[in-house]
Amino acid sequence: MIKDYQSRKELRDPYDFCIVGGGPAGITLALRLARYGWQVVLIEGGGHEYSLPSQDLYKCSSSGLNIYPEETRLRYLGGTSNHWAGRCRPFEKSDFAVAPPVGLPGWPIAFSEIERNLPTAMAILDLPSDSGFKAINASLDATDFEADHFLLSTPTRFAQKYAKELNETEGLDVFINCNCVDLEFDSQTGRIAAVVVSDYERRREPLKANQFILATGAIENARQLLNSQSLVAAGVVSKDGFVGRCFMEHLNVEMGTFILKDGQDKEPRQYFTTDAFVTANRSGKGNVSASLLAEVTTYGRSAAIKSFLENLMCDAGWAHKVDFVAKFNCPGDGVLTTMIEQFPSRNSRITLLDEQDELGMNKVNINWELSPEDRQTVKSIGLEVAKCFAEAGIGFVKLGDCVYDVDLPLKVNPHAHHMGTTRMAATPEFGVVDENCKVFGTDNLYVAGSSVFATSGGCNPTMPLLQLALRLADYLNYQASPAAGRYS
Repeated sequence: MIKDYQSRKELRDPYDFCIVGGGPAGITLALRLARYGWQVVLIEGGGHEYSLPSQDLYKCSSSGLNIYPEETRLRYLGGTSNHWAGRCRPFEKSDFAVAPPVGLPGWPIAFSEIERNLPTAMAILDLPSDSGFKAINASLDATDFEADHFLLSTPTRFAQKYAKELNETEGLDVFINCNCVDLEFDSQTGRIAAVVVSDYERRREPLKANQFILATGAIENARQLLNSQSLVAAGVVSKDGFVGRCFMEHLNVEMGTFILKDGQDKEPRQYFTTDAFVTANRSGKGNVSASLLAEVTTYGRSAAIKSFLENLMCDAGWAHKVDFVAKFNCPGDGVLTTMIEQFPSRNSRITLLDEQDELGMNKVNINWELSPEDRQTVKSIGLEVAKCFAEAGIGFVKLGDCVYDVDLPLKVNPHAHHMGTTRMAATPEFGVVDENCKVFGTDNLYVAGSSVFATSGGCNPTMPLLQLALRLADYLNYQASPAAGRYS
């Protein structure tokens, strides 16, 4: 049942599992574990709808490239699925086969570990299981680029689709407006004893469970760990460790413009790097989208953001400025945009500030940087797509100077795909969680979501994070079952 903690609803601990965060990963875990017969509590910091007190808790400073977390992530039940565009593309076998060329290991698990959960993840996202992931246009060049293939979810809004199950699933309690503000770690047992929860009036109390899972997104998962003084005191979290490091985003680069030759199909084209190209260039993977300016529209998550900003501008009396921006046309027939893989880097990281938020938690700074390897990826993809456009007789590409000159500042925007701040690794030397998503140095604290990604790949993270959440739920059910030794 969904209860409002702000209305003084009482917790009934201890639970078997406590899940912090009511987005796609948290909701999937909660429903699956409850259906296995466990007593589960899912706590969500926001309410049923968008609210400023909750959203303001995303405020953070930036010492690098700006990722706009307040505008792109949503902090209420259902999480960012509430304005997700719905694009789905799974990881590929090659994502798990090769380590990134940056001195860090790749995934410590085999591709088969998540591949087996693809049909279930597709069903969760309302994707037809028999359709396959389809290419939308012909390939540009069989050696270097293939036609991108993906499916579009309806898109699935988790809070709406699963409202009945969240209210009626036996053994499941859901508390909204219930914020996790601390993790109480017992160094003697190596276990989290409780999470401290708070409403917006700072009424606090401990919530006890046998197992705890953080599922609050890449920024907040790291922030929760960094804010726990008991984890810091025990050495589980340290300033020099990996918690908060290797923040990754997909790179949205304005590659340049293009002019089609007469007679060419004017439909949008989407191309994806082949494994052969990635291997030959030691680059990340990436999608390149070629769209005529007349066809470029605001869609998906950006549509919701546009609506929000339009209302804000109009209320402030700046409608004429919005109108100017909306009608401004750039030169050229078409534009090339991207969604490019970023490599993990220790320097891209989340750190604590001394300043505290309204709930008394330390705020964070995000230092999002591009590495030389990232710049080389952008350059190699840009040069090759321009070459292939010309050789295929499609048209001519004019790349931006900053694409091929890596010494110039690169104009890059985020996709709101936050990944990697609690990365999965075989040892704590290179990550935060082990192959089963358990935080190194603890016995009962796990992390779910794209923050555990060891590499970001070239696909939207929703599908693979659900595959990993399903894998985690099955593992936790096995570990907590009597056959395995209850709560072993």
